[in-house]
Amino acid sequence: MNVATAAPRLVLTGITKRYPTILANDSVDLRVEVGEIHALMGENGAGKSTLMKIVYGVTRPDAGKIEWDGAEVVIHSPAEARRLGIGMVFQHFALFETLTVAENIALALDEHIAPAALAPRIRAVAERYGLPVDPGRLVHSMSVGERQRVEIVRCLLQSPKLLIMDEPTSVLTPQAVLQLFETLRRLAAEGMSILYISHKLEEIRTLCDTATVLRAGRVSGTARPREETNASLARLMVGNDLDDAPLEPHDAGEVRLEVRGYSLKARDPFGTALRQIDLTVRAGEIVGIAGVSGNGQRELLAALSGETLGEHEGSISLGGRRVESLGAAARRDLGLGFVPEERLGRGAVPAMSLAENALLTGAHAGMVRHGLVQRGASRASARATIAEFKVKCGSELSAAERLSGGNLQKFIVGREIRLAPKVLLVAQPTWGVDVGAAQMIHQALIALRDAGTAVLVISEELDELFTICDRIAVLTAGRLSEPQPRAALTVEKIGLLMTGATQSPAHA
Repeated sequence: MNVATAAPRLVLTGITKRYPTILANDSVDLRVEVGEIHALMGENGAGKSTLMKIVYGVTRPDAGKIEWDGAEVVIHSPAEARRLGIGMVFQHFALFETLTVAENIALALDEHIAPAALAPRIRAVAERYGLPVDPGRLVHSMSVGERQRVEIVRCLLQSPKLLIMDEPTSVLTPQAVLQLFETLRRLAAEGMSILYISHKLEEIRTLCDTATVLRAGRVSGTARPREETNASLARLMVGNDLDDAPLEPHDAGEVRLEVRGYSLKARDPFGTALRQIDLTVRAGEIVGIAGVSGNGQRELLAALSGETLGEHEGSISLGGRRVESLGAAARRDLGLGFVPEERLGRGAVPAMSLAENALLTGAHAGMVRHGLVQRGASRASARATIAEFKVKCGSELSAAERLSGGNLQKFIVGREIRLAPKVLLVAQPTWGVDVGAAQMIHQALIALRDAGTAVLVISEELDELFTICDRIAVLTAGRLSEPQPRAALTVEKIGLLMTGATQSPAHA
């Protein structure tokens, strides 16, 4: 096929989708050419996910038409979409936790192939695209980032003509991102079309040929990202300029969180053992931990939050008190706050309302008195979080599972920040949120630090760590490098530490 003269790969005309309380897509037009890398941008709740679900056959539009390779089609199901040549990597995964990687991928493929026979193909694709995946590993033992790799590999195994990628680089080192971009450009040159959904403006400007921007369900504009600046793209997304206040120097106070010589064996065959972790976080500072997912982040957070108790070496102290033998609730009593990386299931109970989810971590903030739940207080707290963090939802009675991923993230982070903890652990604070919401969360974390809270942030977003952290360390294979002042580090240096190519002393 001559790419230059071929019919467009995908054309959407007047796509409209209504739900009882929201108009998700309002007469959306979108055109993706053969061999084009096309960005789809927009704030959380702008309608991007709904639009992609329509393309992938998960959701039917109320109005509008879809053209594929020049012919009008009606896509009734994901299986039909895959037969056309459409592959999609979802932001929220659909994996069976009790099955292995190979078993999950075998179930997702339209061809019937035994997991054992599929394993070599998985390894080959994973190696080719720089996405390490063990076909025999059980999904329940994997972090969110590792699960995302599984979804990407699954999709690439199907050799799609249109690849829809939703936030695909959040699990990669800077070097691996460059490798993935080279692969995507090669695939595009061979005729594959790519719809790329990302909130990372620099990525979009580097990779994408064209961008379509959604705002409140409508197309607010199109752009050629390489001809734009980050500021102009952000303005298209949110409708105004963003005021990105720089991180000001701040004097740190007493040690609030101290980890000394902490080692913990892996709890499952695919887990990561923690080895001689040394770390201090002081009142009034933000310490960041970088690293590729699967290098011990999950185990370290579980150890610090009190979710994992077991045989170990070393100590963990909160405010000068040894806590390594105390559970999560006891540590919260001592002033620990925690934002886990998994939104649904750990950060929030899907079927429960936002008010009920506020109660889960706010029992000691006036929401439970003398053993009685104060529903008025929990509803008021949820309303305040919704207002302060601009969470798009029906009300505080909306179920957590009804919110978009970014809006639920804003609620969970805001809920913990408003409790004003003495120490706050935050995993992936802006995973999947738009540029405006990310800035809001960053400013709230900095304000919390300035108010005297000790903040520990674990993130795979290096730009984020450089934006908000006073000191940064790198976790590789269960070992923590020495936290260094942000000014002493570069993205390249951290990237090398993340790959294990360079080691630094594990002292804080």
